[in-house]
Amino acid sequence: MTSFASNMFCRFERVSHYLPVFLNTFLVFSITGEVSYLVVVEAPLEADQKKTEWSAWWKMVHLLAQYFMLGNICWNALLFVRTSASIKGVFLEGDGMGQGWKYCYTCETHTPPRCSHCYDCKVCVLRRDHHCVFFGQCVGFRNYRYFVSCLLFMWSGLLYATLMNAEVFIVILKEGVTMHSILLLLLPWIMLVSGQVSARAFAFAFIADTCVVGFLLVSAFFFFHLFLLFRGQTTREWYSTRRPYSLGLLGNLHHTLGLRWYLCWLCPLIPSPLPGDGINFLVTGSLERTR
Repeated sequence: MTSFASNMFCRFERVSHYLPVFLNTFLVFSITGEVSYLVVVEAPLEADQKKTEWSAWWKMVHLLAQYFMLGNICWNALLFVRTSASIKGVFLEGDGMGQGWKYCYTCETHTPPRCSHCYDCKVCVLRRDHHCVFFGQCVGFRNYRYFVSCLLFMWSGLLYATLMNAEVFIVILKEGVTMHSILLLLLPWIMLVSGQVSARAFAFAFIADTCVVGFLLVSAFFFFHLFLLFRGQTTREWYSTRRPYSLGLLGNLHHTLGLRWYLCWLCPLIPSPLPGDGINFLVTGSLERTR
């Protein structure tokens, strides 16, 4: 009985590990599909413009823009998940160990500065920033570029989707600020289950709400990590108010995003080798905690 319960718990743990990834994928493609429908079918609103040459070019530009953003989101997310930031396969022993090195009793090895153990990934991660529950993997030295680029295009895509869904909010509120319209915007599931709205109205309201909430959440994450990137900090270092590895704005961009930091955000396939090794860092400030 104990073995059965243990096996069921392990299976549940594995499923819950990938559940946020599946949920994010579903939401991203649902939002893209809904916005594509708005562009192709619903827009432009005026009937006399729907068959004009301007309308065709307008739709083409919008579709190219949104699928460019979708492609970057998916490709950056894939490379982020496939790029390990852990110490596996990295030679850490030697005579170079000095200030900032620690010993990890779980991995049973010495670890360099800015490296810490992740109990979710069950391994030490080089220049560990945090464990991202939405991707089920740690953000570290080798995959930080893909993480920030994915946030950038998610932020851009959700801003675009929110603006495109403005018409949905206008239609819902066209009858005025009534209890029906407020509940449809705030609690679309209840309106659907109670039979107050159709499945089509529910889908538009739910995705429009998701765009707004997602945009606010992603904005917070994106601008926070942009702030850390400019300061040359990790989340752990920001919490302790330390900036011992800051190299200045351009130096931090170069060190974190690679040699082609000014181009690599356009496409994840643009090679941008990192100048460091994730083990040795130039110390420019105090290593002592101040909080």
